Amino acid sequence: MTECDKGIKMAKRDYYEVLGVEKSADQDAIKKAYRKLAVKYHPDRNPGDKEAEEKFKEATEAYEILSDEEKRPIYDQYGFAGLEGMGGGGAGGAQYSHAFHDFSDLFGGAGGGFSDIFESIFGGGFGGGGSRGGSRRSGPAAGSSLRYDLHIQFKDAVYGTSADIHFKHNEACSACHGTGGAAGSSKKTCPTCNGMGQVRQGNGFFTIQQTCPTCRGKGVTIDKPCPSCRGTGITEKSKMMSLKIPAGSDNGKRIVIPGQGDAGENGGPAGDLVVVLHVDSHPLFERDGQDLYCAVPVSMAQAALGADITINSLDGKKVTIKIPSGTTNGKLLRIKGEGVPMSGSSRKGDLYVKLMVQIPQRLSGKQKELLQAYMELENPPSNPDLMPLSKLESV
Repeated sequence: MTECDKGIKMAKRDYYEVLGVEKSADQDAIKKAYRKLAVKYHPDRNPGDKEAEEKFKEATEAYEILSDEEKRPIYDQYGFAGLEGMGGGGAGGAQYSHAFHDFSDLFGGAGGGFSDIFESIFGGGFGGGGSRGGSRRSGPAAGSSLRYDLHIQFKDAVYGTSADIHFKHNEACSACHGTGGAAGSSKKTCPTCNGMGQVRQGNGFFTIQQTCPTCRGKGVTIDKPCPSCRGTGITEKSKMMSLKIPAGSDNGKRIVIPGQGDAGENGGPAGDLVVVLHVDSHPLFERDGQDLYCAVPVSMAQAALGADITINSLDGKKVTIKIPSGTTNGKLLRIKGEGVPMSGSSRKGDLYVKLMVQIPQRLSGKQKELLQAYMELENPPSNPDLMPLSKLESV
């Protein structure tokens, strides 16, 4: 009798440690970490490797909890004990208290379980696994979508640009047209799974169903595999294309290019290429939605008497600003229509210029003389009354 049969709870690792992420990690980081582990330890890629199988289950259980908006806060506060009785991972995760027939049962419960997790992570195209009830997945399957991270300059994001991107994806093999078979080859029922596309492994009542390693879930084998793709029906290709980045794009924007992901299986459609924009910061300008912000220094005399100054906007255009007399330090001036273009419209946001009044650190003799004369005319009190900060800020 195994320890699982006896009902002994095995020591569990912290879910964040399992995925290799910080406790503050967002959902994108958690999903990325899980995808990496799932690809590495998936049973399809490690047939017969029990250690990889356990790591795969452990990572999936961790993702199922940390990706759940209800379960994650409970786990963060109370640990495994707080999840007891909730389904999914729980305090013991899959506590081996009943017979599990496949991975989808192993993580069933709230949220749809394991198969739903893989659908959301891999787009339903991961190795043909996840089918229930032992049925063979012989129909068309969509290919996986791919992610491409593109870094662009601040100005290019605001005004739009084009960029050449280089990436690799899986295409249908040109030699066999995606069939996986050489000329004159034929298909026959897979002897390992008897055409079901799934095989089961188990010890006692603990049974795992996984994709057949021989036919990779197709249920059939080819007597003469295509030498170009070794029977897979797909080949990896490098591709370059020009991408148009629309004006007003912001950091994190996703541009979806349909059909440029990995090729589908059995005639299924290709996945998409998702380009994620990463906008570099600008040394002078900052952005808040459709508005731009910058700061400009002005002298005490310009602030007190008022003046017209000229600055360069983000696109290099000369813009004249009228500084009103009596301007205080930190005052914001708005320049309409000099901000970020609005998507699908000819309108733009505004440019806000923050005036920074400069106090001279060194004065010439003449400057000191003039300021002394001004101070005598101003006659400021030597013992001023205190005033609230809120009132002072409004002055």
